[in-house]
Amino acid sequence: MKVKEIAEYINGEVSGNAELEIINVGKIETAGKNEITFISNPLYEKFFSETNAGAVLVSKTFKIKEIRNDLTVIKVQDPYLSFVSLLELFNKDETAEEYGISDTCVIGKDSKISETVFIDDFVKIGNGCKIGKDTRISAGSVIGKGVSLGNNCRIENNVVIYKNCILGNNVHIHSGTVIGSDGFGYAKQEDGIFKKILQKGIVVIEDDVEIGSNCTIDRATIGETRICRGVKMDNQIQIAHNVYVGEDTVIVAQVGISGTTKIGKRCMIGGQAGLVGHITICDDVIIGAAVGVSKSITKPGMYTGYRAKPFKEELRQEASIKYIEKLREELRNIINKKQ
Repeated sequence: MKVKEIAEYINGEVSGNAELEIINVGKIETAGKNEITFISNPLYEKFFSETNAGAVLVSKTFKIKEIRNDLTVIKVQDPYLSFVSLLELFNKDETAEEYGISDTCVIGKDSKISETVFIDDFVKIGNGCKIGKDTRISAGSVIGKGVSLGNNCRIENNVVIYKNCILGNNVHIHSGTVIGSDGFGYAKQEDGIFKKILQKGIVVIEDDVEIGSNCTIDRATIGETRICRGVKMDNQIQIAHNVYVGEDTVIVAQVGISGTTKIGKRCMIGGQAGLVGHITICDDVIIGAAVGVSKSITKPGMYTGYRAKPFKEELRQEASIKYIEKLREELRNIINKKQ
């Protein structure tokens, strides 16, 4: 595409060579003369003067300190989102328009499969399933009895979805993830032996959810574990039984959420954070990386620290640590004077 065509596509303003031919998108450090890149983080503004890219996306408020005749600038409202759009445009999935069912696929009785699906080799689909139109299931995946998949879902290789779970439209699940395995429930008996509690609920995943690789989302003991619309999950995340994750919440790698915990809308949970069971996190909460959340959070804001606390409180406590040794020395002097 020419720069002027790209600018029209992303509603940008061109400064420079509008006829320049762009063949791909690239990183600002390594992009070539026929590639387009972007600057949205101030830390990368230093590369403006040295990048070899042919064109660069910047914000409308970006101040150009050095005029470069060899670099075309496109000013947009949000350079990062515009770059994402171009990344998709220049890297379309050519296999996305393939349809058909492999001869090695096994489909159970009474399952309703849309005509416009792609089901790859060695996929197992149980009895009574529903697969919506334009849904793609990659090789080696297992879809349990009574599972419902909506339209335009993407199930990557070796995903397992246990019986009766329900997925909405535009759900994307990456390789190795397990949906609907038993929740961790055991009752200790008088003789000390643990008796398994039957896990009879399901998992419901609403529209526009993306789940990374090697995640596990447990079915509810009774009722449902629910992942609401627009949730985005990274790799290696554990969601326990009866958990509720609110709309547009983002969860980073290696997070563990214990049973019956409720997460609000638009929350952000940093990597390796751990949440105990039976608590509630309100809307618009940011939980930092490796934070342990042991009680409910009722006020929006950022929470950090070994035990979750408001961000500013954590900073004050962290800043106070460096004075401890000095205070101990002063205390010793006071005690010695009294003696």
